[in-house]
Amino acid sequence: MNTCKKLIIATMLLLLLGFSSNGVAGVSVNIGIPLPPLVFSAPPAMVVIPGTNVYFSPDVEANIFFYHGYWYRPDRDHWYRSSGYDGPWAYIASPPTVLFNLPPDYRRMTYGHQRIPYDDMHRNWRSWERGRYWEKHNWGRGERYDHERGERERGHRERW
Repeated sequence: MNTCKKLIIATMLLLLLGFSSNGVAGVSVNIGIPLPPLVFSAPPAMVVIPGTNVYFSPDVEANIFFYHGYWYRPDRDHWYRSSGYDGPWAYIASPPTVLFNLPPDYRRMTYGHQRIPYDDMHRNWRSWERGRYWEKHNWGRGERYDHERGERERGHRERW
């Protein structure tokens, strides 16, 4: 083999090796596990968690929270958000901090608290938050919720 052919082959090998070392290869595998569906026969009644403006439904097995106009749902170390209690749910990287700071026994500590009909909560949550309604009304303990008037009546103890 003459010198010219050896030089051409060596140059081609160097070029190929040089270009291949700068190449980037990668593999990405994404397995999406769907969020288990929640089935509701009717909109859920809610309870406010004392010391917060977070609501949850004690009658729903999964953790589902309402806060500032959105519904939040944790599942397998991920959080999801929806504009409706029945979805559709979208993954969010980080929920509001208040959801991480809920009392660990919030289900037990709200046992016996009055349930708020969904329509009343959905219609009034802004004004209740702005006016600090739940702070003034003992966070819903020991009062009867008057569905017709959409407010609490003091002095009556009744469980729903």
